[in-house]
Amino acid sequence: MSTTADRMAAAYFDAIEFLCTVTPEGWYAERGTARAVVTNAGIATLNGAYDRAPEPDPEALDEMATEVGKRDVPWSIMVRGEADDEIAGLAARHGLVERSGLSLLTCAADDIVFRVDEAGRRPVRRVGAAESDLYTEALTQGFEVPEGLFGSVMGGGVLDAGPITGYLAEESGRPIGTGLGIRTSGVVGVFNIAVVPAARSRGLGRAITETVLLDGVAAGADAAYLHTSAMGRSLYESMGFRLVEEWTVFVAR
Repeated sequence: MSTTADRMAAAYFDAIEFLCTVTPEGWYAERGTARAVVTNAGIATLNGAYDRAPEPDPEALDEMATEVGKRDVPWSIMVRGEADDEIAGLAARHGLVERSGLSLLTCAADDIVFRVDEAGRRPVRRVGAAESDLYTEALTQGFEVPEGLFGSVMGGGVLDAGPITGYLAEESGRPIGTGLGIRTSGVVGVFNIAVVPAARSRGLGRAITETVLLDGVAAGADAAYLHTSAMGRSLYESMGFRLVEEWTVFVAR
């Protein structure tokens, strides 16, 4: 029987797989419930092998990992739940020995706690493919990563693709924050919430997130999901999100 965790996980995987079909250097393959996805960004979690099922198929996952490992990009292996020794050994054989957790949170549309008024959301606007370079620049600054690390993942027609909506927050005409919504399987996924250091602690991250959620619900989503770090978890819990599943991620040391 399908659970909330199954539905949210499927929506996330659908979103990533869709992204890999529209991003300029994307690539995607599948075997059974295992998948291989490559965006060519310099971020391990944006290139990888994973299994959509709660109980991964080691043989299929290994085949997908071998395909991703042939490409000259940082990459990862990801499974739902706590990885067992067999999966950890599989990852180690591919040189991925650094292990971490990834929290999947979700919230029904009716349970989302909106606190930012219209004036607070005014700095946030939608952005299309014509401004993908500006969006990528703001994303880079918000996450404080080296220039070029995101590559062309948000380039081409990504920000004009049907299920995807990009957001920029601006101050005095300058981008100071980003967000991204991807609608799949009747729910909206929240991605790329980032605020430049000089604009933090002013509620902008919440304003961007609420804008993504409002638009997603208006488009028909009956729930939302996101992955979060420990630092951001309290914000999302204050918005009504709750943990539904912990995942395991392996990357190179």
